[in-house]
Amino acid sequence: MLPDLALVCRRAAALGILVLSAGCHVTPAASPAAASALPLKKLRLYETGVGYFERSGNISSSSDSLPVPASHVDDALKTLIVLSDGKARVTGIEFDSVLSGGLSRSLAALPSGADTPVTYRDVLESLRGIEVEVTADDETWIGQLAEVTEAPSIPLSPPTATAAGAGASSAAGKAGAAERGPVAPDTQEDLYLTLIQRGGAVRRLRASRVDQVRPVDPAVADRLGAAVGALSGRAAQLRRSLRVLAQSAAPVRLGYIAETPVWRSTYRLLLDGGRARLQGWALVHNDTDEPWAGVSVELVNGRPDSFLFPLSAPRYARRELAHPDESLSTVPQLADKTPDQLWGDNADGSTTGMGFGSGEGRLGGSHVTRPPQFRGGGVATRDGSTEESDALSIGNLAEVAQAAGVENGALFTYRLAGGLHLRAHGSALVPFTQQDVEAQRLTWFEGDEERGRSGARLANTTAQTLPSGPIAVYEASGFAGETGLPRLKPRERAFLLFGLDLDVELRTTSERLEEVTQRIAFESGYLTEHFVRKHRRRYAVRNRGGQERRVYVALDIVKNASARGFDAMDFDAASDRPLGVLRVAPRSKLEREVTIDEALLHALDVRSLSARALREKSDIAALSAAERATLGAAAKLFDEVEKADRETAAEKSTIGRLEKDLGRLREHLEALGDKSGSPAGANPLVVRILALEDELSGAQRRVEQLEAQREARLDAVKGELERLR
Repeated sequence: MLPDLALVCRRAAALGILVLSAGCHVTPAASPAAASALPLKKLRLYETGVGYFERSGNISSSSDSLPVPASHVDDALKTLIVLSDGKARVTGIEFDSVLSGGLSRSLAALPSGADTPVTYRDVLESLRGIEVEVTADDETWIGQLAEVTEAPSIPLSPPTATAAGAGASSAAGKAGAAERGPVAPDTQEDLYLTLIQRGGAVRRLRASRVDQVRPVDPAVADRLGAAVGALSGRAAQLRRSLRVLAQSAAPVRLGYIAETPVWRSTYRLLLDGGRARLQGWALVHNDTDEPWAGVSVELVNGRPDSFLFPLSAPRYARRELAHPDESLSTVPQLADKTPDQLWGDNADGSTTGMGFGSGEGRLGGSHVTRPPQFRGGGVATRDGSTEESDALSIGNLAEVAQAAGVENGALFTYRLAGGLHLRAHGSALVPFTQQDVEAQRLTWFEGDEERGRSGARLANTTAQTLPSGPIAVYEASGFAGETGLPRLKPRERAFLLFGLDLDVELRTTSERLEEVTQRIAFESGYLTEHFVRKHRRRYAVRNRGGQERRVYVALDIVKNASARGFDAMDFDAASDRPLGVLRVAPRSKLEREVTIDEALLHALDVRSLSARALREKSDIAALSAAERATLGAAAKLFDEVEKADRETAAEKSTIGRLEKDLGRLREHLEALGDKSGSPAGANPLVVRILALEDELSGAQRRVEQLEAQREARLDAVKGELERLR
């Protein structure tokens, strides 16, 4: 990037050398022209991190209609919309091109690398061949800057007599040395500027004597200034103006999208006995250089798609270079060298080469939508799993959940009361809703925990969707705790847990389980046993507080269930669990026995069954006579499967014994060798090995046959169980 402007000027002053008028006093790329800009009237902020800015007023030929930061120009060009009552005619949008760093360097003849530092000498080199006005020692010369070369270092000025002066001189010398790189002690680097004056006179000037160099052509100074502006750290924040070229006899509204900080919500919930009051606050930020004066602000709780796209900066395509077959040069071959110099010594056998390169870019984008995560629904059946049964109907504990929320369209809006006044780069916490809501105080128990959590069941009884955000809960006694409020549509509910309730204890004093099979079916290769699991639980609750407590017990059961013994039932949609409710009077104890029945199923792969298990299931009284007969017949068929399993296991044991014997005999044969020269059939070890190999092959064939028989007998079991559909 370009060196710091102030540093360049300080260095130039310290050395008494070149000072660029285009560099040390840069005119802003675009004047704010706030007085002629159309005033901002409306602002709509979205959760996506963009805002819809709307300005309105009368357009004149001199209006800088839309003052926006350079970083927002692309968004404004991409989304600009003109709204009027039909009395305006727009012919175009004029704006100053936003130059990329590479293009601005190229136009100013500076080093092209995006991360390459631009030195003081680089700026001088960019003026080579340009007509400049040079001032040195109160004299001024005009001519073309032909060359910038190294000059012999000059001695530093002798230190002053005072200690302070000596310290300052030493510090300045060290700072200069650090900036310039290593130089000889007590010297300072310097440059020669070669100037060809009008009329042909050649003058060489030491840069240390030069006070100022100014390009005579204003366009050159503008290009240098543009490069400084484009490459500075504040380039993206410089204000640009989009000028609407229009003829209008009536006010015109101009709307566009630009990047804005995401607005966020935070809540206060006041619980006062049976009443509840919800306050919603929005945190908004004005990150622009323009103050908001009575702007109408709307907060949109929605996420419209938006993306970045480069439009404002000029872009250049790459073309294939076509050239004559014979290489031709734009510089005479013998302009400054002889043929012998061109040929060279060729001592290292080096050759010359040439090449070229090109590059291109493209924009790719994608929008990823994450589906909501939830519990419940269909689950792939697995061997031995226990799941909710849909073949039995006991009840639906989720029916007590409140109706699903509704809203008009995909987005909904909160309009702040009155116009918002907010200074540039300021933030504000502003109220966007304050309404009575339905909320019930409760104590929540999870699993085997004996200490409950303080909480509340909040229902969104407003007509608007509540965006998510942190929520602080207050009671008459003061601050009660804080938690997070999920996004709630109208009529939706949420259970908020915000502290520990030290006044309530809950224990499960006894529990009994019983499983009663109701139906057996065969589905997709699995034997599914539908049964009712009966829970018998006894709860002991103690309330030390001075107010009645609603104790909510989170039940780890399926929705297809029934519960008796609770004072009420509820359902938590977030965790997809039923909730049992017990009401406990102030300073009292309560013991309650509850009965819970839930419809479940076991899924068993046929391969994991046994004849004994099938016979046991055939004795279940709840099954029909036909179902029991089918299971009994399947048990007899499975006897054949298990017989094949036993025979296969015996053969595999034989194979293992034979393989051990073969290994032992082969080791003996290898150790003894056969030096008698007798034929192989006469060696008893060889004879024994051959016999064992034949026996092993036979056992392996029998295993293959038994495994095939097992599969066939297993298919017969499946065929019999198919009757259970």
